[in-house]
This record gives sequence, C-alpha cells and structure tokens, in this order.
Amino acid sequence: MLKVLKKVPYLVWMILAKPERYFKKIVVDGSLEESMIKAFIYGLIGGVSILIINLVFGGSVSFIGVFAKLVIYPVVAVGVLFVFAGLMMMFSEIAGGSRDWELAVKGVSSIFFMYPVVLILDSLAFNCFSLWIISLVVDGYILFLFYNMTHHCMGGKKRVVLSIVAILAVVLVTMYASEHGLAWLSMKNFSAAAMCQ
Repeated sequence: MLKVLKKVPYLVWMILAKPERYFKKIVVDGSLEESMIKAFIYGLIGGVSILIINLVFGGSVSFIGVFAKLVIYPVVAVGVLFVFAGLMMMFSEIAGGSRDWELAVKGVSSIFFMYPVVLILDSLAFNCFSLWIISLVVDGYILFLFYNMTHHCMGGKKRVVLSIVAILAVVLVTMYASEHGLAWLSMKNFSAAAMCQ
C-alpha cells in the first residue's frame, strides 16, 4: 500500500499535465492488485475528506456516517472501478480498440484520483449555481480523461472515440436540463440542490 501511495503525486501530475504520454505507457503485466489498492485508497481519501468537511462546517456526524465514509466509500470505489472498466471495454470495442480487461481496469484506476476530488467539490458547493458549475466542469474533465484513456490506452480510433465523447456530452447536458438532473445533483449535495427548486 505504501508503494502505491508514494506513486500517487507523480501519477496525478502525469495524468493532469501529460495524459497522452501517461496512458500510452500503461502495460499489461498480469496484476490487478495495484489498481484495486488505488481505488480503495482514493475511496478512503474521499470518505475521510467528507468526514473532515462535515466536522469543520458543523455537520452532524453519526456512527453510521463514519462507518459509511471509512468503510463503505472505499469498498464502493473498488466496485465502481470494475463497473467502469467493463464500460471502458465496451466503448473501446465500439471504437475498434482493445478488449483487454486488465488494460481497462488499469486505465480506469489511473483516473481514480478524481473520485475524492468529485466528493470534496460536491460537498463544498454552497448553492444551486455552484453545484451546477462544479458538476459540469468535473464531468467535462472526466470526458477529456475518457477520451485519452480510450484512444491512447485502449487503442480506439480517434474519430470514433471523439464521436462517442460527443454523444456522452450531449447525454449529460440533456440529463442536467431534465428533471433527472436535479435528482442527480441531490445525490451529490442535497442542501445545495434544494436551492434549485
């Protein structure tokens, strides 16, 4: 676990500054352990961060809440890793790329630093407008990472990947413009989303 933690700052920097170079360097070596540990750690960081924010801003803290943030968040993060890896394989196949399960898991785990970032930013939203802006910016950046992962890591054809990203962007905007968007925002930050009504 310490080995994984030491790599985190460098990996985050590479993904933010040189995503193409980073994703091209992901290789298959027969091990998913590091990817699962990464997802677990980022889930734990996200849970601890939300707990600290709740304490600092005077939110209520219960045993169930602490348990959820310290145990359930990390476990859910590992589950989300495999779900998104499956989706990545599907999109990669559509784009003419690889269907390698390990490559998909490693690609998705490499962007899991966004998991605690999303949780923290969502919890810091103070009204409807700030929650909308945060959601749109984060979703846009995740689509950018998705493009790099599908094209550079999984080997999907650039034009097809761009078409998929464009379709996903339209779906997201449509969802946010519908009643489902408010329900989704409520799951992120109920008090901020309540100000949208």
